[in-house]
Amino acid sequence: MKVEKILSNNAVLLTKDKQEIVAIGRGIGFGRKPGDRVDESQIESQFVKKSAGLADVFAQLLAEIPPPQLAVSQQIIALAQQRLAITVQDTLFLALSDHINFALQRQANGLTIKNFLLWDIKRFYAAEFAVGLEALALIKEKLAVSLPEDEAGFIALHLANAKNNSDMHDTMQSATIIKDVLTILKYDLHVTFDEDSLDYQRLITHLKFFALRLLQRDTVSHGDDTIYQGITGMMPAAWACAMKIHDYVDKNYGCQLTTDEIMFLTIHINRLSGG
Repeated sequence: MKVEKILSNNAVLLTKDKQEIVAIGRGIGFGRKPGDRVDESQIESQFVKKSAGLADVFAQLLAEIPPPQLAVSQQIIALAQQRLAITVQDTLFLALSDHINFALQRQANGLTIKNFLLWDIKRFYAAEFAVGLEALALIKEKLAVSLPEDEAGFIALHLANAKNNSDMHDTMQSATIIKDVLTILKYDLHVTFDEDSLDYQRLITHLKFFALRLLQRDTVSHGDDTIYQGITGMMPAAWACAMKIHDYVDKNYGCQLTTDEIMFLTIHINRLSGG
């Protein structure tokens, strides 16, 4: 494989079968120049570089992170691909490597950051959190460092970002919206949630995409309200509750829900309440 660009002493950009590959290995870039060939035995970890224009960012980041930590990040992403079927972006490798490096530095200095969304992440992003726990086990195995459970939550948010093609702020804000909507449901309908039930899981899945659409101002509207005729009369309690969610969204996010969004919520709420 031929070197296209030196990213750092420990990372180079290679070409293989007309693809750009970021190859990581201790000292792999030291003393080399573009056009040199690299022995594959020197490569500790590698991944296909999909995005253009990130070379400078890679160079700055990779120069600061030891190869073993970069290799662990790549292994975590490979694990997430298997478990979550996510489409990996280069930015995920950048963000996750940077986060893990910083978490390890904090741990070495006896500093911890509390993840105040941990409980919500466990509930609303259970699959991503499970991978986060596996990531902590991998970090302990490969790097001999035990990170707290809070870090599994942070890793889960990075994976949720990649899965939903959103940013960290939107993913964190989505968890808040989901929690607030469930609070409205709980007290308006006087229900106790069975978190293992299919209807609850369907509702959570709907609310995840509902929250992201809301934050990205990408609401659903088919433009034909006649298809919902009769639903408000058939499901009055669920519809009234959906309207309270509409008022919450309008007040806190300045967004008017479409009839489609309100009716989707009404149907899910009705299922959850046993209607």
